[in-house]
Amino acid sequence: MSYTGCHVDDSLIFIYLSVKQFYTIPIFIPEKSCPFRCVYCNQYRIANCLVVPSAEETEQIIVSYLQTIPSDKHTTIAFFGGSFTGMSIEEQSRYLSVAERYVKDGKVEKIQLSTRPDYISKEILDNLKRYNVKTIELGAQSLDENVLKISGRKHSVRDVEEAARLIKSYGFDLGLQMMIGLPEDTLEKSLFTAQKIIDLKADNTRIYPTLVIKDTALASWWKAGKYKALSLQEAIDWCAKIYMLFVNNNVQVLRVGLHPSEGLINKRDLLDGPFHVSFKELVLTKIWEEKLLQIPENKQGKLIIRIAPQAMNGAIGYYAENKKLLTTRFAAVQFVADVQMKNFDFEYRIE
Repeated sequence: MSYTGCHVDDSLIFIYLSVKQFYTIPIFIPEKSCPFRCVYCNQYRIANCLVVPSAEETEQIIVSYLQTIPSDKHTTIAFFGGSFTGMSIEEQSRYLSVAERYVKDGKVEKIQLSTRPDYISKEILDNLKRYNVKTIELGAQSLDENVLKISGRKHSVRDVEEAARLIKSYGFDLGLQMMIGLPEDTLEKSLFTAQKIIDLKADNTRIYPTLVIKDTALASWWKAGKYKALSLQEAIDWCAKIYMLFVNNNVQVLRVGLHPSEGLINKRDLLDGPFHVSFKELVLTKIWEEKLLQIPENKQGKLIIRIAPQAMNGAIGYYAENKKLLTTRFAAVQFVADVQMKNFDFEYRIE
């Protein structure tokens, strides 16, 4: 029997980061330097971090993590939360000098940070270069002017465009984060944002569904009936389309969905919105469902699908949903790991 192939362009590379090989040491600095309060934002609750570490305390965090990370693995120190480059150059340098020591010692491979697009300048980038920062992630969130304005971002689309181009011109890896389901957002606007992120030559992205977090302006709007969050299924459907747009344009998707902090899991901090501890797995399940349903039904035949090992979980589906669906269309279903397969490629035969 021959296999029928369904392939993504072989030139595309989507990197699945194995937790056994790639490690991130997170340093959370929530709202330390950000004077704005976006309507959805409460970094202390989202990050589950109430105490901002000093530059000196970051060393203790780094040392603690390194004690549990094998020395031969790829390790990144990442400054998350707030707007890192909104701090003074002097304060940025205090944090970065601590992190850079571990890069020079070979214990850490790189440094990355997240910030706002309107907190980027040549002076700032010169300083980040000095401390060997590798990746700068910008919270773009949306590239629709109206969505940005209503969401209280206090920056423009042009700010994102200019910052992105400047970052690329300095040779940094560029990350552009986006959110879906913000006030006045639509699927079309989110797809437009994703395409703009591609056009700006981002190396990577993160996709965050908007959640209604306690003690935010959005929480007040939600209580007053002025905002309705996306349902879980809507968010999955949107993200599946956006995810594949990035994959097909060689933009690495670092994360889909917020980190499942304790306050989100037990709903102590969450009022509404499409949160799920396995949100990315649900998105991958949806993507694979649409692909696998293209296989012609044969209730008397056995379906054998060859697939990349790292894609196996998504293809089989969350709680084996896709495999269960296929068993209603075929007499038997078998998934076979094949290291020759890449990304979302697969081949199948029916016996």
